Amino acid sequence: MAKRERGSLTRSEIVKVALELAEAEGGEALTFRRLGPALGVAPTAVLRHFRDKDELLLAIGNQLLETALAEVDPAEPDWRERIRALSRATRRAFVAHPRVAVLVATRTLRQEAEFRVVELILGAMAQAGLRGREAASLYRVVADTLLAWTAFEATVHAVGLDVMRKDGLAWDREYVVLPADRYPRIREVAPYLSEVDREDQFELALELVLDAVAARGSAGRVD
Repeated sequence: MAKRERGSLTRSEIVKVALELAEAEGGEALTFRRLGPALGVAPTAVLRHFRDKDELLLAIGNQLLETALAEVDPAEPDWRERIRALSRATRRAFVAHPRVAVLVATRTLRQEAEFRVVELILGAMAQAGLRGREAASLYRVVADTLLAWTAFEATVHAVGLDVMRKDGLAWDREYVVLPADRYPRIREVAPYLSEVDREDQFELALELVLDAVAARGSAGRVD
């Protein structure tokens, strides 16, 4: 890339190029020495915007959450539907960049997009009838379940879908021929194991968590 005008570099541009670099070559490629030439500046120019790699990673995570939030209607009246929309959008945003997602999905970003996500989820908890410590606790259950699932799927994609498809064949091969006398429960459900995919499980996990929130809210509500 050609040299650029001094002072023209922005944080958003650095985040964009860093995301592309890390996704193409992995997190180990995300160094200021590599970023400088990719941006057409000296590596020290990046340091004027980010103290270190960790601060840059947090900004990348914030950008992924911004992408997810752009798909969510905060005025949606149904609290469960708001959480569904946020969860699905977050999953899409992170899994679209799996090599980055595995680095940031478990971090506390402490930036604007994360604050908005926390506010959105806590608003849903309040609407469900939860307050105080219980609202905080159930917020963490919702957020941690979503991010844990997202990190898991990102890892799957980072490993490679071909490898995971080969692993998935085990449900149709090894599991269906296990001896019924030793593994009666497996043999009982073996024909269905291969039918259950990550899409099914994500949606089921999400609904189970939302059911728990609704149940806790109803239990604490005084009519």
